[in-house]
Amino acid sequence: MYLHLGKGTVVNTDEIIGIFDLDITSQSHLTRKYLNMAEKAGQVINAAEDIPKSFVVCCERGKKTVYLSQMASATLLRRAESGIL
Repeated sequence: MYLHLGKGTVVNTDEIIGIFDLDITSQSHLTRKYLNMAEKAGQVINAAEDIPKSFVVCCERGKKTVYLSQMASATLLRRAESGIL
């Protein structure tokens, strides 16, 4: 099954490692450090047309990708669990 993250970006739900609320998790210096390292490594894809509210970490064939999404993490999780794209 696939999940739409925004701006035409779709990911396979089998590849999702985690869906995170950007406001809550970015309060931690460890999360900020992880996101900075991922951005420097070219692993971040912005799928948000506005200010991102969440980020989704995926792993496909050993390659990690971080997607920024303008949708709330609760909305993405609900869609992933219910099968709604």
